[in-house]
Amino acid sequence: MHRALEIFWAFLRLGLIAFGGPIAHLVFFRRWFVEERRWLSDTAYTQIVALAQVIPGPASSQAGFAIGLHRGGLTGGIAAWIGFTLPAAVIMIGLGTVYTQGLVSGLKLAAIAVVAHALYGMARSICLDWQRGAIAVVCAIGASFIPGILGQISMLALGAVAALILLKPAAIPQEAIKIPISRNVSLTALAIFLIGFLLALGPLANDGSLWSVLFQSGALVFGGGHVVLPLLESGLITTGLIDTERFLAGYGAAQAIPGPLFTFAGYLGAQIHPEIAALSGLLALICIFAPGLLLVVALLPFWQRLTDYPRAQQALTGINVAVVGLLAAVLINPLLYQGIGDWKDATVTLLALIALLSGRVPVYLVVIVCAAI
Repeated sequence: MHRALEIFWAFLRLGLIAFGGPIAHLVFFRRWFVEERRWLSDTAYTQIVALAQVIPGPASSQAGFAIGLHRGGLTGGIAAWIGFTLPAAVIMIGLGTVYTQGLVSGLKLAAIAVVAHALYGMARSICLDWQRGAIAVVCAIGASFIPGILGQISMLALGAVAALILLKPAAIPQEAIKIPISRNVSLTALAIFLIGFLLALGPLANDGSLWSVLFQSGALVFGGGHVVLPLLESGLITTGLIDTERFLAGYGAAQAIPGPLFTFAGYLGAQIHPEIAALSGLLALICIFAPGLLLVVALLPFWQRLTDYPRAQQALTGINVAVVGLLAAVLINPLLYQGIGDWKDATVTLLALIALLSGRVPVYLVVIVCAAI
């Protein structure tokens, strides 16, 4: 219990100050837990980050959860996730109970600028050659013409297959990491993940159910953060569970607070079921985070074996490239198509994007200024 409390308080402090998105979070983790506290070695941390990057789910939250596992087993992992997620979750669920037209309009425009900036950064870092660029363009076009979750899944699969054909296998460093989780626990976590995913996709899932959409998104998103936007948009806006304006407002607000961007789900839960806002927000958080955390428990003990298959890494690279295309499709429609109403909206969005591209203005400040305007 003492170890779990130690982990909880350490991650709670980070949850209060960790602005900047997943990459910044990983920098915080390394400084706090590798360099200062020495809870794990640099090699072990590198392997944790590598796994978080190639499996579905929110990468920084998965890395934090794995650090908690390394430090204190399953109890430590849960303590780490709760501590890191709690501050942002409380804020986002609270925001989900408030609706102010002017504030919403400003947050909506900030969200468009943030997504455009994220797309630019992802394209530069992921689409390194014409093959990757071509895969991303084809997936963007495909996602635009095939509606809903079917379009998302089919484009991710297309990206994986295209990468196996067009890209060269990547060399993967062989470094082991030891996690205090038994094989039975790992297999149980994998079984729960598979059952939950099948229920979210299958006949037991209600058409347009918030919970099934969130679980699907958490199970299919690679890279976390901004990448979850296309999956949530196709499952929530197109089915009428929430309108574009309120959706974008919550997404914009999530940029201005510390902690994981996946806490956007808490806002969605509170907005879609306002009669039970707190409970709905909490359930929404569990639904979107659960798949990624279950996969960490299921796969981390077997990570050494997984790295023996460079073709698997090659396919995952293709999936990441496809995600760039999916994000581009969502940026065009509905974000730009429905989010920009007149020249004033376009001007504010363009200025916000220029500020982000300059690298001198933090995201949270851009969001706050847009909301004020």
